Amino acid sequence: MGNTFGQLFRVTTFGESHGGGVGVVIDGCPPKIDISETEIQRELDRRRPGQSKITTQRKEEDRCKILSGVFAGKTLGTPIAVLVHNKDARPEDYLEVARKFRPSHADFTYETKYGIRNWQGGGRASARETIGRVAAGAVAKKILSILHSEFEVVAYVVQIHEVIAKINRSAVKTKDVDRNVVRCPDSAAAKRMEALIERIHDEGDSVVGVIECVVRGIPPGLGEPVFDKLEADLAKAMLSLPATKGFEIGSGFGATRMRGSEHNDPFEMRAGKIRTATNNSGGVQGGISNGEEIYFRVGFKPTATIGRKQRTVTKSQQEATLAARGRHDPCVLPRAVPIVEAMAAIVLCDHALRQMALGSRDRPA
Repeated sequence: MGNTFGQLFRVTTFGESHGGGVGVVIDGCPPKIDISETEIQRELDRRRPGQSKITTQRKEEDRCKILSGVFAGKTLGTPIAVLVHNKDARPEDYLEVARKFRPSHADFTYETKYGIRNWQGGGRASARETIGRVAAGAVAKKILSILHSEFEVVAYVVQIHEVIAKINRSAVKTKDVDRNVVRCPDSAAAKRMEALIERIHDEGDSVVGVIECVVRGIPPGLGEPVFDKLEADLAKAMLSLPATKGFEIGSGFGATRMRGSEHNDPFEMRAGKIRTATNNSGGVQGGISNGEEIYFRVGFKPTATIGRKQRTVTKSQQEATLAARGRHDPCVLPRAVPIVEAMAAIVLCDHALRQMALGSRDRPA
């Protein structure tokens, strides 16, 4: 049931963190789109573990294999299946978890819902599931770049704990983001963030913060009325990611401290097009894109698996303590950046295809 996302561009992920592998089936991709394993691998390499000393040291190359839906480098219009084998699984690290519930993990809730769970790692609730999302995001990005030549999506770390970066949202590029292991384009803030993560890790704890994402080159008109508003689908996409706890678009909660006269985005003519003088709306009005930059922020909670002893209970309802084993990120944000980009691209690709399905009609220039 809840493993598929999207309407016309449908993404179904599969696999568990310590099973044979993880992957995705993408349905609804138009035919004759150039796509290769190399393009998908480029995105997966930004997400994979073991990239630096501030991420999990699980050694996975995450090499992808396209199993179907692509022939001679072009999509067929049929379902695209992408598989990544798990190579460095260590289920023995989780033997204690078979009978003890880890605090703030999905152990208890999965056991309650299904009456069974894969206790090796996080199972289906593990962030390793997001490999399929990133692979699908690579395909979605390619479609969007063909439909809208100026399309660009860039996510970056804007805050870790109390360290806040200063970033020019309208100018930031992916190359700026990937210059350091924290994926924060403010180099001074990135150094403080990295030092903080290392210190927290040495203390057997975890820390986290906020990722901001900006999307450029999306025309006005994407999004559906009422229940499928563009920001509603973006919110669902982001809050479906592991460890997410908050979402805001445009001015977000800051709008609660503004008057209507301050928050409204006046319309104006610029370069022969209807534009807005400000962008407190975050590029979406009435649930539909207005042609301005779409920008939003996603708040994450600290990694639940920490090296300190914590109180818990067992499956037999006995109180106990648990000190986690295994390899985990002291801060999930650096590796979450490409995942946020992928989910944004998946949402926008789905809505772009839905807009195409409406056919041509007169719209404002």
